Amino acid sequence: MADQPERLNIDSMLQRLLEVRGSRPGKNVQLTENEIRGLCLKGREVLLTQPMLLELEAPLKICGDTHGQFYDTMRLFEYGGFPPESNYLFLGDYVDRGRHSLENICLLFCYKIKYPENFFMLRGNHESASINRVYGFYDECKRRFNVKLWKTFTDLFNCLPVAAIVDEKIFCMHGGLSPDLQSMEQVRRIMRPTDVPDQGLLCDLLWADPDKDIMGWGENDRGVSFTFGADVVAKFLHKHDLDLICRAHQVVEDGYEFFAKRQLVTIFSAPNYCGEFDNAGAMMSVDETLMCSFQILKPADKKKFPYGGIAAGGAKPTAPHRVQ
Repeated sequence: MADQPERLNIDSMLQRLLEVRGSRPGKNVQLTENEIRGLCLKGREVLLTQPMLLELEAPLKICGDTHGQFYDTMRLFEYGGFPPESNYLFLGDYVDRGRHSLENICLLFCYKIKYPENFFMLRGNHESASINRVYGFYDECKRRFNVKLWKTFTDLFNCLPVAAIVDEKIFCMHGGLSPDLQSMEQVRRIMRPTDVPDQGLLCDLLWADPDKDIMGWGENDRGVSFTFGADVVAKFLHKHDLDLICRAHQVVEDGYEFFAKRQLVTIFSAPNYCGEFDNAGAMMSVDETLMCSFQILKPADKKKFPYGGIAAGGAKPTAPHRVQ
């Protein structure tokens, strides 16, 4: 029967995805519908063996939004080391806006399945049917395959974890904090599969934004969730004995940006976002002592570098290691 998934061959998929490195960034990778469906089913299985709140150990590299910029995602790996050479945590928003959401999400899930204890992915607000129905992923699935495949991805996204703690000191999520978040146990207890609700803890973890101009909680211009001030960050870190909040969700010019006296960092990993911004992309490396440093994907200088240059950022100690 045509619908029977062939035996999933992750290595074959990876080989095809990676062999376009160095070719023109517009090229699609040839993957079959059955392969992608099999990847989604296996990915879901792997995600559900791991908790909703991941507890991870350094060293690892943390990446922000990649939004279908598949060729830039490969540059991140070229720079940081292809799995399993380095451990990774991605903070969500793998699809929409960029031209290669399918390749991007398939590459990441190939690594998740092949190296489940070295490669981790959180859910972003775009890993939700109501959002990626509108911002490009649905149209890409429909154009290249069919709506049924998009629905299979929806089932996969509904199983992604929503937060991670690195060595009990760095709290990671896609969006931000929530006024409802009193205990980490609340995150652990969120049942999957789940859609992203319009309000509440899960919504805020994926949608909230820091705001340097307010104290406490404020209205969010996105029309969803809240904004929160530096005082909220400081109180939260103190209460939970944490050093740093690491999140994505907003384009920042240098690829990373600090907030609240370096108690929160925003990481964004899609350089030249949508082809409309002149932003860099960044990846945060956390070493065994929890020293954080940044590796930067510079935005392309269209005249000199058709694929963009790569440069390293200096070490930025943000989450000092614990005093024994």
